[in-house]
Amino acid sequence: MRTPLKLGAFAAGLAAVFAASVGAGKLAGPTAAPVAEATHDMPAGTGQDTGHDTQGHDTEGHGSGTQGAGAHLPTGLQVTEDGYTLTPLTTTLTPGATQEFRFRVTGPDGGPVTRYAVEHEKELHLIVVRRDLTGYRHLHPERAADGTWTVPLSVAAAGQYRVFADFRPAARAEGLTLGADVAAPGDYRPQPLPQAAHTATVDGYTVRLDGDLHAGTAAKLTFTVSRDGRPVTDLEPYLGASGHLVALREGDLAYLHVHPDGTTFTAEVPSEGKYRLYLDFKHGGTVHTAEFTAATDH
Repeated sequence: MRTPLKLGAFAAGLAAVFAASVGAGKLAGPTAAPVAEATHDMPAGTGQDTGHDTQGHDTEGHGSGTQGAGAHLPTGLQVTEDGYTLTPLTTTLTPGATQEFRFRVTGPDGGPVTRYAVEHEKELHLIVVRRDLTGYRHLHPERAADGTWTVPLSVAAAGQYRVFADFRPAARAEGLTLGADVAAPGDYRPQPLPQAAHTATVDGYTVRLDGDLHAGTAAKLTFTVSRDGRPVTDLEPYLGASGHLVALREGDLAYLHVHPDGTTFTAEVPSEGKYRLYLDFKHGGTVHTAEFTAATDH
């Protein structure tokens, strides 16, 4: 899979330590306007990607006028890249119900991709999140022999959901992240993005983020995990690593999928703005997800 950020290992004995680095251009470009805060009913349409996502980006890889001629679109904004296409076969979601979500990835020959490289213990990682950055899910679908992927999926509320398929075809040296929108019809009530904070709580754990993002400048990010006021020292491997982090940029949902990388703790994002960080860690046999809002300082 594509790893434009690098993430540091959890600190020995006291903490879970993470970090990320992204090359200039991977997240360059203007940030789209945030999702409207108005309440409205979602249409009962298919929710399929029709060439542009809901933020107005060209998802077929031709480049948006706001990006500039020849500009590189950030990861996860395209439904098609280098001849590979993400095609949801389940075209609507039902809030409050669990259903089988099915999709395929087709290759440059037009046929379904059936051979994938295993990266971080899985052939494909599926990230699902509502466009207001709520309802985050990290799933690992099962692939049938014909290339159809299936996974049980439930969403709590109506809205437009972005699904990201993060994978590397066996025929490619580099990974891809493709994204498509799927609608959950109903009364859509967008939630405001939480304020930036250095501490998050989840399932009785306290996770602290030390460090700040600086647009265009390397910075250190350190995550520490504690419970009942005591540092957690026995975190378990998750997906073959100490932990897992996904970062999404507010507005266009540009996607960054990262994992620990030795003792590298450097983070660099080339654009100002707000980011939602989803940190997965495993303890006591259970995976927990801490969520942060991080804003670049000016």
